[in-house]
Order: sequence, then C-alpha cells, then structure tokens
Amino acid sequence: MKSKLFAALAILMVLSLVLTGCQPTTTSPGTGGTDGPTFKVAIVVPLSGDVKTFGESTRDGAMMAIEEARAAGMRIDVVMADSKCDAAEAANAANKVITQDGAKYIIGEVCSSASIPISQIAEQNKVLQISPTSTNPVVTINEDGSVKQYVFRACFLDPFQGEVMAALAIELGAKSAAILFDVGNDYVKGLAEYAKASFEAAGGTVPVYEAYTKNDTDFSAVLGKVADANVDVLFLPDYYNKVNLIAQQVKEKGITAIMVGGDGWDSPELDLNLMEGGYFSNHYSPDDPRDVVQNFVKAYQEKYGAIPDALATLAYDAAKILIQALDEAGEDNPTLVAEKMAAIKFSGVSGDISFDAQHNPVKKAAVIKVTGGKTEFFKFVAPN
Repeated sequence: MKSKLFAALAILMVLSLVLTGCQPTTTSPGTGGTDGPTFKVAIVVPLSGDVKTFGESTRDGAMMAIEEARAAGMRIDVVMADSKCDAAEAANAANKVITQDGAKYIIGEVCSSASIPISQIAEQNKVLQISPTSTNPVVTINEDGSVKQYVFRACFLDPFQGEVMAALAIELGAKSAAILFDVGNDYVKGLAEYAKASFEAAGGTVPVYEAYTKNDTDFSAVLGKVADANVDVLFLPDYYNKVNLIAQQVKEKGITAIMVGGDGWDSPELDLNLMEGGYFSNHYSPDDPRDVVQNFVKAYQEKYGAIPDALATLAYDAAKILIQALDEAGEDNPTLVAEKMAAIKFSGVSGDISFDAQHNPVKKAAVIKVTGGKTEFFKFVAPN
C-alpha cells in the first residue's frame, strides 16, 4: 500500500513540475519583453467632444512611439482616458488613472485648460506628466511662481507663439488688427493677450479686441465692428472648430482682412477654403527636409493612412522624451525619471529639445500658409 502511495505521489510531483514549467511568463499587455521594470503610462486626451481630432492624433503619435519602445524590449503598460478638453473631465480622468489604474506617468492633456488641473493632481501625487501640446505658461508653474517638479511639456509657449503671429502680421505689412478670443479658454485668452502685446509693441494698433464665450455661434455683432474698423489682419487664436464657424461669417460679411492663428488651427477638419490666404503658427512642417522628419512622416502615413499633424508629431516626441528618461533612470521611479527628463538632450521630429528651468523646451516655430485649398510651409521662426 505504501509503495503504491509513494508511486502515485511521485507521479503527481512530476506532473506538477511539468505543468508549472509550461505556464507562460506574466507580462503587461504588449510590452515586448520580460526584463526590467514595467512602466504604467496613461494617455489622457480628448477622444470625444469639440476637439476630438486633437486627441485622436495625440493618441496615435504617442502609441507609435510606445510601440517602437516595446519592440525594442521596454515593458510599457498603457491605460487610456478621455478628458474631453474639459477641466472637470480632465481632473476626473487624472484621478482615475492615478488612483485606480496605478499610472505613474501621464502623456497629456492636449488643451491647456485641461492640462492645468491634471498638472496639479500629478504634482500632488508625484506622478510625472508631459503635455505634448499645452502652451499656456501656467501648466508647469505653481501659483507662487515655483516650478512643478513633475510636470513638463514638449511644445513652445504662448508668449513665443504670440510673438510669431504678431511678427508675421507686421512682415505682411499690417498696421491694424482685430483680435477675437474665447474668454473662458486659458489657451485662447492667453494667446490673444500675447499677440496683442507683441503687435502693439511692434507699432501696430488693435482697434477691435473682443471676447466671446465657448457656446457663442452668432458673431455678426463683433464682426460688424471688425468690418467698420477695416483692419489689415484678423487674429483668431482659437481651435479649428470655432475658427471654421467664425471664418464662415467673416466671408459672409465680406471682410478681406488676412486671417492669422495659432497651432489650434492644425486639424484635418480645418476648412481650408474658408481660410484661403491665412497663416498660422505651428510646431513642425511635414515639408521639413530633415531625415528624422521625413522618416517619421513616412512611417506614420504607412501606419495610419494620413500625414501627421502637429498634435501627432508632438505626442510622438513627448512619448520619446519620456521613454528616453525612463531608460536613463532604469527604474520605475517618477522622481528619478523627472530628474533625468529635466537634464535631457533630445533630437526629435519637432526639433532639438532641452528643458529650461521651468521645464519648457526652447525650440523654433513653423509658419504655415493656406493657399489653393492646401497648407504649405512658409518659414521657420526661432526664439529671440
């Protein structure tokens, strides 16, 4: 009896060892390797709402960089959250990815008004955030003027973008300008203020400086003021959806001022026919002949079937910056990764990037012209 029992136990032990040896190694989804730490990264972007194309491009650009890192063996687990370019939704999304999903790194948001509350939550929780596209200075700065240790961005700032818009208007021979802006949007309001200050400092006048709200759809009254002032340029520093709406009414009023905007224009849904002859500042041009740009454009087009816009490009660069900082840190430690990021030297699609003391990159801007129903590169402008 004992011998039979021992034989049975021996067989069970062998089976147990065999079965244990056949179990797959546990890895996070799609990480592409089993060595080293697994990094939990959240992509927090607007995937619904008024500017969902911004979020879609940002998601695609970031995921392209992450998939390249996974293929090279880095373990990255991704969670996605829809922040709708809304402050309250963004705060909810940030709290969820941090407290429920365990993310220690955030790529996003797109809009400054949404990135600002995320940055406050990230800073409190010692979670590293890099926004690809939020240009308002407050994103990386606390109310007391100190720098947020864990918050970075991959794009230039609104003060520089405002200077670019104003300098372009002066270069085009403009002496007077009208500026219309959404009073409730940090990005739009800030860009309007910087453009006005720069244009006036260069000798121009701004006889029409008018605010509207997010839900306004009828601009006939304010555009009547623009028509009466007979200005040379019309600054529209808003997102593409609102710009389309205003531009349609500009045409209906017969206003011939050159329309000038910021990077919020950059979307496949911008109505180029309405914007004919207009200009906008942007973070890169697909016509840039550098190999890093052309290789990225080709790879993105093959993957997604479209030429990458600035949102996708900046998200790709932001993710690559994070990946390089993670690699240099070598451990899942947001404090150490933030230190590595602050000292990083990175050559990306949108330019060579290092961070200043306020975690902002110093980089040039591209000016894009709308002509013949298409966009084309006009010139680069470097910071003074």
